[in-house]
Amino acid sequence: MIAPPIPPQRERTPHLAALTGLRGIAAWMVVLYHARLSLTEWMSEAGLAIAGKGYLAVDLFFMLSGFVMWLNYGERLRREGAAGAPAFWWRRLARIWPLHGAILLAMVCFALVLLATGRDMANYPLAELPLHVLLLQNWGLTSELSWNHPAWSISAEMGAYLMFPLAVVAVRWERMGPVMLATGIVACAFVLHGIFAVAGAQNLGHQIPRLGLVRCIVEFGMGMMLANLWQHWRNRRGAALVVALAAGLAFTGLLLPGMQETLVVPLGFALLLLALALDSGLASRLLSARPLVWLGDTSYATYLAHFPLLLAIKIVAVDESLQIGPLLFAAYVLVLLALSGGLYRWLEKPAQNWLNGLALFPHAHPGARPR
Repeated sequence: MIAPPIPPQRERTPHLAALTGLRGIAAWMVVLYHARLSLTEWMSEAGLAIAGKGYLAVDLFFMLSGFVMWLNYGERLRREGAAGAPAFWWRRLARIWPLHGAILLAMVCFALVLLATGRDMANYPLAELPLHVLLLQNWGLTSELSWNHPAWSISAEMGAYLMFPLAVVAVRWERMGPVMLATGIVACAFVLHGIFAVAGAQNLGHQIPRLGLVRCIVEFGMGMMLANLWQHWRNRRGAALVVALAAGLAFTGLLLPGMQETLVVPLGFALLLLALALDSGLASRLLSARPLVWLGDTSYATYLAHFPLLLAIKIVAVDESLQIGPLLFAAYVLVLLALSGGLYRWLEKPAQNWLNGLALFPHAHPGARPR
């Protein structure tokens, strides 16, 4: 009897460790951004200037998310169509909600103490709490950031996740050639720039409650197209160097008069992300170092935990000047590192695995690298 042919195995999703390391650096840029105003007594002007641009790391997160979602789920969602969407949404909820919910619960306890002692509750509006529980707080339903401020981007990403299966099945992205994909990426950057210009926003950090969701969705879409472009160019020698040079030229554009951050930064980040994904040289090896990969693995915990921990430090150990000295800041960094590792190992991953193991949907997806 002739044995039936063995079906070809689907290529495993590549794990680009350099992008994990990049995500770790980006998370700590957000930490510096939120802490910077309390470090002015000892940090250099150059350091403060760099920290002041830390909010742009969120734009890198959005593109990374679209890139990774396509590599991990694009092919399967294409095969399954609408039937695969609920399983995808469940896995993303299992990834982001448990840690968000735990930190939000801790902040609710803190707010109740403020309420019981007659303290100011302006930053913790109880009426908006259901929106935060449902991750709807940054869908244009509020006018100010509240509770755990960095979680606005998680709310925005939830909107992108909801649209992702539709985007996968609506367009044959994998059939687009490099020129069409590159044109689409540039077009998205100009669309985003136009939206911010019409809204009167001078930089990507302006009007977050109003513009954060569209900022996320457009950049998430750029990440999807970048993943498809990477698949075209991944085996081409010299592609990483060419794209890296283009990224350098794009960021140099920020020095030119009249060039806007809302246009240059998304284009620059797109080129930087593609260059690092294509690179197999020194830059890739440096970002793939184990300490940076660990920072990337724990970056979600760092991102969500750093803001309430910073508030706690200011309440417990800072005077009315709100300045944090270098030794205290070093202690804050060490505590945040330990807290991030603990939350990742003992809360984030176990909760994610437990929720995924419930098997509520027949079209369960294989495990994917976080974000």
